[in-house]
Amino acid sequence: METLILGWYVMVQTGSVLLLTAFGSLQLLGTLFAPMFGVLGDRLGGRAMLCALRAICSILAALLMVLALAGMLTPVWVFIVAALVGIVRPNDLVMRNALIGETIPPDHVMGAVGMSRANADSARVAGALVGAGLSTALGIGYAYVFVTSFYVASLALTFGVSRRRPVPDPGATPRGASTLPTSNWRDLKDGLVYVLTTPKLLALMWLAFLINLTAYPLSSGLLPYVAKRIYMVDATGLGWLVASFSFGALLASITMVVTGGPRRQDRATLVHTMLWYALLLGFGHVQAMGIGLLTLLLAGFVQSVAMISMTASLLAASDTRFRGRVMGVRTLAIYGMPVGLMASGALIELVGYRLTLSAYCAIGLVFTVLIGIRWRASLWQRARLATAPASEPQRVEAR
Repeated sequence: METLILGWYVMVQTGSVLLLTAFGSLQLLGTLFAPMFGVLGDRLGGRAMLCALRAICSILAALLMVLALAGMLTPVWVFIVAALVGIVRPNDLVMRNALIGETIPPDHVMGAVGMSRANADSARVAGALVGAGLSTALGIGYAYVFVTSFYVASLALTFGVSRRRPVPDPGATPRGASTLPTSNWRDLKDGLVYVLTTPKLLALMWLAFLINLTAYPLSSGLLPYVAKRIYMVDATGLGWLVASFSFGALLASITMVVTGGPRRQDRATLVHTMLWYALLLGFGHVQAMGIGLLTLLLAGFVQSVAMISMTASLLAASDTRFRGRVMGVRTLAIYGMPVGLMASGALIELVGYRLTLSAYCAIGLVFTVLIGIRWRASLWQRARLATAPASEPQRVEAR
């Protein structure tokens, strides 16, 4: 809801696709600090971190609400608040995924991730439709009354999360020592080394970066531009575009919960990522909004299957002590999205929307295939290696 309201506000007030992509990029500043947030989550617990993050978001939403109601809101204020929110909000996902890994048995991780995604996707569907309607009918000030209320409600609900005692690090400095900052940096380094030396984790991190660089800018960040300049619709039309993608993701999340998800999670991630790019390529070249909505719905479905499978694979492949840090590095990969957004804004002004979209999809497809080939022993051939003698997988993985 909040992203749709502010994205439409920036597009209408400035009329610039570059400023629109800059706004989307600022909301992802926190991805740069995601590994350290993961370290803090491992040491302090996910509950404490979630409460702190959501309290900050509530305060910033209230600030925008007051400015809008007082008639003092300008695009400059939107960019400032977007930058501040962008430092903390992306790391909310780090903590939620880490909590799933801490509290759910391995055999049920896929279903738990699917349930978490279903909750988020249903909120996006409702938020897109309700947010567009509220913004059109009441204006941004009163629409932000609802946004602030939801942030406060999420903070109140977070207090209900169980108080988990953080998992002790066997190599950590004994309690009472005065080298906590050094220990934090060492933990961060250990987490990065763990990801870099685990083939499956490294492959999935590269794929996550590629997706955020080339796919998410097209299916989320640029939708206000598509609504206003391609389909010539208002905020309500934008709401339908966002809701279509989110509803497809919701259907996939429910399907994953009911069926338990694909048995070969790594293969599912690769295959559905390629389908996602193919559907985005089709979306960029359809003229009728009705067909575009259907294409986005299908794109949302395969996107959700790919992302749920990826998250489940990361959690399953991560050691308990490193889950928070692994999910922090995973969130760091989201930094590809602001880079992709800014580049797409410049390219659209130079060569046009459809050519830019085609180039992004082609790059995404090619590099997805290359990642699958480069790490096929960890991603594609995993099921076959499981039947080999115990020493065989280790020999293959070490190559």
